[in-house]
Amino acid sequence: MTPATSSQPLPYLGYGLGLRVDHYEALLANPGNVEWLEVVSENYMVDGGLPLVWLDRFRERFPLVMHGVSLSIGSTDPLDEDYLARLAALAKRVEPAWVSDHLCWTGVQGINLHDLMPLPYTEEALDHVVSRVLRVQDTLKRRILLENVSSYVSFADSQLTEWEFLAAVAERADCLILLDVNNVHVSAQNHGFSSLDYLRGIPASRVQQFHLAGFEQGEHLIIDTHDAPVSNAVWDLYIEAVRRFGRVSTMIERDDNFPPLFELMAELDHARTLAEPLLQDAA
Repeated sequence: MTPATSSQPLPYLGYGLGLRVDHYEALLANPGNVEWLEVVSENYMVDGGLPLVWLDRFRERFPLVMHGVSLSIGSTDPLDEDYLARLAALAKRVEPAWVSDHLCWTGVQGINLHDLMPLPYTEEALDHVVSRVLRVQDTLKRRILLENVSSYVSFADSQLTEWEFLAAVAERADCLILLDVNNVHVSAQNHGFSSLDYLRGIPASRVQQFHLAGFEQGEHLIIDTHDAPVSNAVWDLYIEAVRRFGRVSTMIERDDNFPPLFELMAELDHARTLAEPLLQDAA
């Protein structure tokens, strides 16, 4: 790993939202309690036009982080060098506080499934992912964050728990973790493991960001939809995450069924209300 990707501390940003087109105008008119924004990298990996005009406007007003959905770090396909070049160019333009993507694969043999597919938690997969993370970080000249994904199936060949695998990737590749609290709850319910065991298995020093989101209760599974308010169960798990990991930049993630901006701001206030007394007590 090059010196440019060495362990420089990343900033604490506070409480933020995912930037979505539905809220562009309202956020610029009244940012309220929104302290930072997460942008979907692929939405702005273009040569020009209105998306970049909007992005520049938000960059002037807010700290930004970049969150991708197409890195496909776990795929057996070669890393997409064109994608990495465009990601690096966007990072140079935005100068984000950090860049993240998902611990998953999104396609194989050149086919993009447009979904976040889980990995087998094996030593072979671990070696494969670590080598690819190191390559990405060397290209971007920065450490990246990897997010735990929600899942609905598991692999019979898995040798490690999901949290053991995630922790091992972070330690061996010297990357950081975007801990999606909602996804921990969803996968714990779907697979029957303890969400608290998951939190206890993640090294506190690696967690840089939290996601909070909503889900849909299906007949047999919980579906990670990001189209509803954060559930009480996820708020309860968030409290435990704050106790475990301390002061971590926290974001409400909403991808569909968008409410008025003030409703998301109310969720941000609730996150503050839950977290800040715990953090003050621990100080």
